[in-house]
Amino acid sequence: MQILYFFEKIRNPIFDFFFSTITYLGDELALMLIAIILFWCVNKRSGYYMLVSGFFGIIVNQVMKLACKVPRPWVKDPSFTIVESAREAATGYSFPSGHTQNAVTVFGSLLLIGKKRWFKITCAVIATLVGVSRMYLGVHTFWDVIAAAGCAVVILLLLEDLFKTEEAFHKWMPYLSVALTLGSIGFFLYACVFTPDSVDANVISARKNSMTLLGCSAGLLLVYPLDRFVIKFENKSSWYCHVIKVVLGFVIVLLIKELVKIPLTALLGQYERPVRYFLIIAFGGALWPYMFRFINKIKIPALDRFGEKVKGFFTKKEKKSKKA
Repeated sequence: MQILYFFEKIRNPIFDFFFSTITYLGDELALMLIAIILFWCVNKRSGYYMLVSGFFGIIVNQVMKLACKVPRPWVKDPSFTIVESAREAATGYSFPSGHTQNAVTVFGSLLLIGKKRWFKITCAVIATLVGVSRMYLGVHTFWDVIAAAGCAVVILLLLEDLFKTEEAFHKWMPYLSVALTLGSIGFFLYACVFTPDSVDANVISARKNSMTLLGCSAGLLLVYPLDRFVIKFENKSSWYCHVIKVVLGFVIVLLIKELVKIPLTALLGQYERPVRYFLIIAFGGALWPYMFRFINKIKIPALDRFGEKVKGFFTKKEKKSKKA
């Protein structure tokens, strides 16, 4: 708690704004958006790597939270104050930090995938800042952050070789999909069946997360074979087609996430989450990529010329720097 007391003393409006903003890079929506861009536009195999690592990480993180039952810092010390804007997203037990684990998974996978040194350094800095933000905001201790980062790194390194080549990816992905589904079922049973009924907000949070993961893993189990044997979409496309894919596709994902919740809740009650997140993964991994064959046919000559000019500008810049 000593580090948290130090951050409590140095808080000011500028730091509050900075760390409140940077912490969102460990949020579920940030993970979703970055994985979507990687999967749809950059490298499909790397997108799977990020998603699978993230889902396994969430299972480990949530099981540890429920098993260890470590209270949040302000519960440990009622006199300790936090940045109030961070309270709403600080659900569940404290140990380990979910936001940190998400951030290290996302930016750690990008670091391992990336080639440029500046890009790797940037990813490492962002992941570190998210961890620091959780302590600055007062919602996690140092050990919450370290444990989460350690878990994420271990998972990324364990899975890295399984996604390094297309051959390895197609060999291991079916097994990983099944293992992820079984792990999600196990977490669901642990949180919803074997954990005693409770009105404790920490347990309620764990149960919601278990149902979210159950839907996501079931969706991935369907998406991979559909993608490989039926859809077979490719990442190559014009820059403006990529923009269309991401902007329009992410808007539809958000609509499914928020609007479909209302009718599903009326039909299924609290068990709407597995269905809703299954639909999100099914749409993002299969239905929307199927539409890429039509989106990629869009041709706008003026935007093509603009793209060539921008590309040429940076190419000239690189040549000049090499000559210098």
